[in-house]
Order: sequence, then C-alpha cells, then structure tokens
Amino acid sequence: MADILASLRSLMASQSPPLDALLVPSEDYHQSEYVSARDKRREFVSGFTGSAGLALITKNEARLWTDGRYFLQATQQLSDQWKLMRIGEDPPLDVWMSDNLQKEAAIGIDPWCVSVDTAQRWERAFAKKNQKLVQTSTNLVDEIWKNRPPAEINPAVDHPLEFAGRSVAEKLKALREKLSSEKARGIIITALDEVAWLYNIRGSDVSYSPVVHAFAIVTLNSAFLYVDKRKVSSKVSSSLQANGIEVREYGAVSSDAAMLASNQLDQATGVNFGQNGVCQNDTCDNDLIWVDPASCCYALFSKLDANKVLLQQSPLALAKALKNPVELDGLKNAHIRDGAAVVQYLVWLDKQMQEIYGASGYFLEGEVTSKKIPNAPCRETMKLTEVSVSDKLEGFRASKEHFRGLSFPTISSVGPNAAIIHYSPQAKTCAELDPNSIYLFDSGAQYLDGTTDITRTVHFGKPSAHEKACYTSVLKGHIALGNARFPNGTNGYSLDILARIPLWRYGLDYRHGTGHGIGSYLNVHEGPHQISFRPQARNVPLQVSMTVTDEPGYYEDGNFGIRLENVLVIKEADTEFNFGDKGYLSFEHITWAPYQIKLIDLSILTPEEIQWLNRYHSKCREILAPSLHKNEMEWLKKATEPHSSFVGHMVAT
Repeated sequence: MADILASLRSLMASQSPPLDALLVPSEDYHQSEYVSARDKRREFVSGFTGSAGLALITKNEARLWTDGRYFLQATQQLSDQWKLMRIGEDPPLDVWMSDNLQKEAAIGIDPWCVSVDTAQRWERAFAKKNQKLVQTSTNLVDEIWKNRPPAEINPAVDHPLEFAGRSVAEKLKALREKLSSEKARGIIITALDEVAWLYNIRGSDVSYSPVVHAFAIVTLNSAFLYVDKRKVSSKVSSSLQANGIEVREYGAVSSDAAMLASNQLDQATGVNFGQNGVCQNDTCDNDLIWVDPASCCYALFSKLDANKVLLQQSPLALAKALKNPVELDGLKNAHIRDGAAVVQYLVWLDKQMQEIYGASGYFLEGEVTSKKIPNAPCRETMKLTEVSVSDKLEGFRASKEHFRGLSFPTISSVGPNAAIIHYSPQAKTCAELDPNSIYLFDSGAQYLDGTTDITRTVHFGKPSAHEKACYTSVLKGHIALGNARFPNGTNGYSLDILARIPLWRYGLDYRHGTGHGIGSYLNVHEGPHQISFRPQARNVPLQVSMTVTDEPGYYEDGNFGIRLENVLVIKEADTEFNFGDKGYLSFEHITWAPYQIKLIDLSILTPEEIQWLNRYHSKCREILAPSLHKNEMEWLKKATEPHSSFVGHMVAT
C-alpha cells in the first residue's frame, strides 16, 4: 500500500500543473454502484472493498470517506496510512478540502469517473479559496496499476418481450415524447441499467448485474448504442437495427457527444427526419440536450454547450422503476422460487448444525450438547463456514428455473461479523458457524423474470433475552413499514421513521436506509425512489407498481447484527375514506420465508402484529408448498405454526 501511495504522489507531482491532491472515486465511467474488477480503482489504492467510498490522496495524507454501512469494515481494512472519514459525522469531503488544502491548490480527477453534479459541487466549494478541479488526461491509478484486470468481452443478449413486457419501439416512442415535451432534441444515457432497459438487452460485464458496458444517445430521430462491437452478435445487431438503433464503438461516444452538441449527429447519419421519431422536419424548436447530472460523467458533459443542457433526472429512471404487469408477474414468480430455495437452505442448515455441532436447532432453545465435529484432518472437510454455507445457498438457487446468478455477493455472517452491515466473507479468513451465535444472511439472485433480495437472521442455539428483544424490535419496525397506508405523493423520507420507532423506544437504531427499489433482471439496488433518512429520499414520491425493500436492522459492534428484509410492491390501498381525493397506497409483500419464532419475544408484540405474523406465515405455507419436497414442507409447517400468545404486549408502549 505504501508503494501505491508513493507511486501516485510521484505521478501527481509530474502533472501540469502539479497536483496537490488526487480524488479516486468508487464509480466507473457510468457512475455504477457495482463495478467490474478493472474499475475497482479506489479498492486498489486503499484496500477497502466496500461498494461505496471516496479516496483522497494529498502530498502527506490519505483519507477515505464512506457511509455508516461500512464504518466497521473500513476500520478493519484500512492500513495505518489511511484515515477513515465517517460520512454524517466528519466534515464532508468538499468542506474538508476547502478548509485544509492551501489556496489555489490543484485537485486532480478523472472526469470520466465523476458525475456532473459531484464535479460542480466540488468546483463551487473549491472556488472559495481559488482551488481548481483539474481534469487529468489519463487515469493516474491506471498508470500505476501493473496487474490491472483486462477488459472482458462478454456477449450482449436480447431480453425477450415475454420478460421485458414492453418493446423497444414503445420505450423509444415514450422517451422521444418526453424529450419533445421538455424541449430537448437528444439525451445522453450513461447509466448501464438504463441502457439495458431501454434497448431490452442484458449482459455480464459487471458481476451480479446483468448489464453491458455501453452508452446510448437518443435524439428525436435516431438512436445509438456505444459498445465494444465484439460483444454484439449478428442476432442482437439485427434486433437493434430493426428498432432504428445504430451500433457504434464504445469510445465513439465522446466525439458523438460533441457532434450532438453542434447539431450534426443526425445529419452525419443520414437519418430521414421523422422516420423514427416525433420531429417531422428540421425546424423543430427543441434545442436542449438532456443529461442526468447524477449519472452522466463530467467528461461527456464537458463536450456540450452548458447553456443548452437540460440537467435533470433521466426520464428512464422513473419509467424503469414503474414495473409493467409482465415485470410484476415475473418478479412475483421469481420470489416464489427464491423463497423455496431459502427454505430448502434453512432445512439443510438446521440439520447440519444439529448433526455437526450438537446445536439445539432452529426450533428449540437448548444449550449445545457437545461439539460432534471431530479433530483434524476430518474437521476441515466437515466444518461449516460462512463461505461454504453461502455456496450451498447458491446451489439451491441455481437449481431453480431462469436462474442466471447472484444479484450481489452473499452477506453470510456469524456473530460479530453480522455487525458489519455489508460484510463480505472470504474463503481464507471467514468465520466458522457457531451454534451459540446469531447468523445473518442477506442474499439474492438474478432470474430472467426478476431480481431478488432477502435477509433473514437466525439462531441455532439459545439466544439471549437481549438478542430476542433486539430481533423483536427490528421485526416490529419491519411489520410497521410493511403495513403502512399513505396518500399519493408520499416519499420514502416520510415513511422511514415507521421502521425506526420500535427501535427508538429502546434506544436502538441503524446507520443505513430502510428500503431501495429492485430491478427486473437488472440491478438489485434501483432508484430513483428509496425509503431512507437521507435527503435524496424526498426527491421522488412512491408510486403504484414500484418495488421497494423493507429492511430495518440493528448492529452491535463486536457482538451480533440483525436485519430482516422483504421486497414489497406498491399498490392502491382500499381505504374506507379518501381525504382530499388523493388516493391512498399500501404495500404487498412478495418475499416468502419464515421469521424465526424462537428469536421473537412474543410479549413485546401486539395482538395485531401477531395476527400479521400468522397471516404471513400462512401465506408462506400456501405459496411455497408446490415448490417443496415433503420433508421440507413439514419443516416449513413447523416453522410457521400460528401463535396466539401476546402476554405483556403493552410493554414499551
């Protein structure tokens, strides 16, 4: 790590002008949350493997900013040459730089790896001391990364209409109508999931996300896909051409953005105006280029006339989030198969924990009788680790129809590791399962008809009263949010508190948002909406046919972590009244797997919460029964037995 920092500082000094600081973001050219191996530049320089973070390297210091999901992980992974900056607790990066770097400092950035709004925010902050954001001509990290993984040539594939639900022609027509209504003549699309959704293509360029490294430009009359042409088969090329989409090399997007700015792109293609679009002649008064400031990189924005740019959230973000009926059916079916896989995993794991470790198991609260696992050498082949059991879970999923892979690295975490919110176990260093500790697994899969994400927390021994109280508080928040009814126009910021109130009553909380959208065989984290305490959650109201997760948690550093997560679909609510004629909304659960009864302190639940739990468990049995074998169904029946006890339910009111 010291050599990396020394090499970067030497390279910084050789720039013109010499750089006083270098910013290394997590994102790639498309501002992606999850990036390919060759784009993990921030991880390479810092050693921190979390998906979110920003590294700053000055002449004498190295600092890393990340959010509350990763505080504990970053503390463990950063060397003593780095200082962790906790977002929300320490000064924001732009404030720290403005206050701590000298006047007229030159701060380097690869303009392809930073969004327009981030670059502009930094420029405003730096202007106070005449500090300058310098766009480097090459990525300095790439220059010193000797063993940088090569670019992979993975094929792009068509996403069939039977799963997509809307044709490319329909999507392009709607997009062009939106462009016209906003007086725009073109849009640059940089977010990988938006390109994939618009053109009904999928790929495997980024682990866990079925996307293709590509840009798109759409005008009122033409459409382009910028991609390594080696990835495009004749079949995919024919499909694209049939929809009026011209395939160009990935790197051509830069020069084409400049041509778009000078209104020469359509003319250069020889497009007949009106053939594909909504503009019937070349006298249209649309003169703006639409750019999403959160996802478009600064390099492409710099090719445009800033006075003729519409800086506004991409219209595809909301269109993609509003699932069509085919996508909703697909998501529900995918979650049924996924729920069956999770139950099969729990049945297997319950048996293994009892046989190998002498655990009392999923249902009983007894002490561990004895460790039945023998000493070496047999021990290594028999023991269960965080990685070996997560591999088994993947195997259950892989047996299901339409399975295409995991939707993110499985968070399989025992005891103290479960307190690391986005823990990623590694085969050489992961923990062995412990019947006396909580086990949290947050996992999901990519199926052709939908993307899944589920979290359950279990204990195979005797949980403490404190662990039960914490689990039950998380469950109460999970139930409260899932049962919410709210008027049209309500955003996720307003609802976030519902999941936290039961935790707040005991002085507990968690450092992450409560819900995110889910893609339709796309990214597992999807916007533009979210349920969170963060200000961005105010931007977009929750709407019918959106998906969103419900995942409160509690994490006790050094001891354990608890999280429960289901995917919900937003639907119209059947309310007795309709104040203000607004219309009211509610949630529908589409995730099916039991909550562990022995971790619940039933005395803390209200009668209504117990009734909800019984109804949910009854649906689990009904919905999953056709997908389970006899012994698995017997296990599920026992795991979902109805409970009527609510003694002491007034506690903590």
